Amino acid sequence: MKLHLLQELLDLNQAFENVIFGLERMVKAALFDKDQVRYARAEVEGARVDVNREFFDKFGEIVEEDAKWAYKFRRDHDRQNKDPFDLYLEVQEREEKRKKKGLPPRAVLLPGWDQDDEPPSKDQKTAASKPQTPRATAARKPRTAAHQRRRKDV
Repeated sequence: MKLHLLQELLDLNQAFENVIFGLERMVKAALFDKDQVRYARAEVEGARVDVNREFFDKFGEIVEEDAKWAYKFRRDHDRQNKDPFDLYLEVQEREEKRKKKGLPPRAVLLPGWDQDDEPPSKDQKTAASKPQTPRATAARKPRTAAHQRRRKDV
């Protein structure tokens, strides 16, 4: 939210109020003709209306842009953090609803399939087999025949 912009508009409207108050004091002091002061006040009010209208038109655009950004950010975040198995469950649920309505299936689902029944994927295997520290890497390296001979020679 652009609070500083709202504060600026408030300050500007208070300045318009001060001008109007000053014009009213001039009428009470009988320094100016009432009609001229009323005309000047109408000009000030017209300027205030124009400024406020322009501000809120622009502010509406700013708020819409912020809303678009927030929506895209949340959507991308949700997509990145969504479990792929949830998609399968959603499709399964929709297909069950279609079946109850007597509609033909749009997707073929494996009966009784569960994600936990699947063997780990390549990504899961490599992540599990990656060593945690450089020492673990050295400890897991198989010794070559040449390396073993050198140790015996020493």
